Amino acid sequence: MNVFIASVNDQIGILTSEESWHCAKVLRKKAGDEIQLIDGVGNFYQGILEIVSDKKCTAKIISGPILQAKRNYYLHLAIAPTKQIDRIEWMIEKAVEIGIDEISFISCQNSERTVIKIDRITKIIESAVKQSLQAYLPKINGLLSFKEIIVSHKGEQNFIAHCYNTEKENIKDLDFKNKSTLILIGPEGDFSKEEVDLALKNNFKALSISENRLRTETAGLFVCQAASLLS
Repeated sequence: MNVFIASVNDQIGILTSEESWHCAKVLRKKAGDEIQLIDGVGNFYQGILEIVSDKKCTAKIISGPILQAKRNYYLHLAIAPTKQIDRIEWMIEKAVEIGIDEISFISCQNSERTVIKIDRITKIIESAVKQSLQAYLPKINGLLSFKEIIVSHKGEQNFIAHCYNTEKENIKDLDFKNKSTLILIGPEGDFSKEEVDLALKNNFKALSISENRLRTETAGLFVCQAASLLS
């Protein structure tokens, strides 16, 4: 059964404009068809389509809400976008399927990309959420400066993964359970030494995620898998 994102009020689900277009024009749904809805904040519903047009689709709720159980951890991944944007888009799709709560993009001294199309990223996230049958939409933040992320977006525990040869905590030893965790992943050229020092001064801890040197998008996905397995 097709899944659609909607706002639900008074037993009526109103599909977003893009979902309405997809429902009416692509899938050619008709009034009377049964669909599944999610509200993005954890609830599943079953509905019967009443109004079907490419600008607005509504459904009468016939069952729900059924609340999806939350994960026992909160993971915020802050990552520098790659020069080839399709690589980071692929990572985001898979990270959402595995499980992630918040994604930020950071502009660093060695960044090769300084523009992100949030609308496109949002579509990828929404598609991955529906594909993996989840009811929570991860929070997505636009491009932030390195200083903004380390000062204003901290979790209960905060880490910066870098390639410098210094003392680091190993991701295998982290306890993600019942905590909000922020992990920073740098660009292809790594964080600058000044950025690492600034993060450490702001109570971030250096983190090792692999003995191998990983590409940016591989490191981001590795973090999501580690958090899921260790929790």
